Amino acid sequence: MLEGLILGALNHLLEQAAWARRQLSGFAGRRARFEMPPWKLAFRVDEQGRLAPADDQAVDVTVVLPAGTPLVALQGMDRAMAAAHVTGNAEFATALSFVLKNLRWDAEEDLSKLVGDIAAHRMVGVSARLTLWQKQAARDFAENVAEYLGEEADLLVRARDLSTFRAELAEFSRRVELLEARVGALR
Repeated sequence: MLEGLILGALNHLLEQAAWARRQLSGFAGRRARFEMPPWKLAFRVDEQGRLAPADDQAVDVTVVLPAGTPLVALQGMDRAMAAAHVTGNAEFATALSFVLKNLRWDAEEDLSKLVGDIAAHRMVGVSARLTLWQKQAARDFAENVAEYLGEEADLLVRARDLSTFRAELAEFSRRVELLEARVGALR
């Protein structure tokens, strides 16, 4: 059941992205399997570049993901895919990875079918501004916490101070070596 939902969602995204279907249609008949214990998803690419259920025998590409992938995926697909172990046909794996990384949901298109074009456009615009505001608020919060820990609580060292300390330590080390050389010459 879960496999059907995932393939349905991916095919919906593929319907909105003709470029992705064209990319995958060149691999018609190829099979792939994603494993994230205890879950497995096996599929094949059809002639139109869509994904169809398949048995997980004789696959061309296997992608094994660590169990923590859903949490890492919240930080971005690149982070999630960095931990993946991929085996099989490199060309198919590369194309599949490119398509999955770059597929985007056209929410405005789907919303327009429910509420109309203008309302959908406004809703997506408000959502985008809200998302931007949340990211900015999170960034500001992180900067404020870092400033507090570095300036007020003296728990963090600023990069500039660390760089100065490193330079002073290198100079001190150079002087100790010179002094050792002079002491060695006096013996």
